[in-house]
Amino acid sequence: MADGEIKDGDRCEVVAGTHAGKSGTVADLKTSKTGAVTITVVQDTGERFKTLAKNLRAVEG
Repeated sequence: MADGEIKDGDRCEVVAGTHAGKSGTVADLKTSKTGAVTITVVQDTGERFKTLAKNLRAVEG
């Protein structure tokens, strides 16, 4: 996923990594010193987790 494609409030689905198969709403985007973009995702249940932007896919709705 290219930087800038997703923003706070967007719905997303995790397609790779530890949280693959989970989905939720983007709550926080951060760029690390090394340039990796990390995103906090809030699931519908309220559970939060962090993942890399490259592991996400934006979804409609």
